[in-house]
Amino acid sequence: MQKITTFLMFEGQAEAALNFYISLFKDSKVINISRYGPNEMGAEGSVMHATFSLNGQQFMAIDSNVKHGFTFTPAISLYVTCETEQEIDTLFAQLSAGGKVMMPLGKYPFSNKFGWVGDQFGVSWQLSLIS
Repeated sequence: MQKITTFLMFEGQAEAALNFYISLFKDSKVINISRYGPNEMGAEGSVMHATFSLNGQQFMAIDSNVKHGFTFTPAISLYVTCETEQEIDTLFAQLSAGGKVMMPLGKYPFSNKFGWVGDQFGVSWQLSLIS
């Protein structure tokens, strides 16, 4: 059976991003990380490839050594269902710090408490309280 994994491409911020993300979610860790060495295509020490998990869900990340004319878009986001108000409030505050609020945390017809943010690394997150 095929396995589908979310793949995040950064330009020099992969390690900072994945360390930030694993600090926010329980049962999260870096599974493996390989770095560019001297005289390789990427900046020495930057992330050639990393695998990490957030609350048991696996992700991959790289620092692209090629500069692209694009970055992350809110059209694709990571959707997080939160079990408590404290959890959604904390995640919203942490993920929006240095980022952009696209929908403020509040009550909407589809959720008693929901917020949508782009974090400091440009990744989009939708947070919804399970009610």
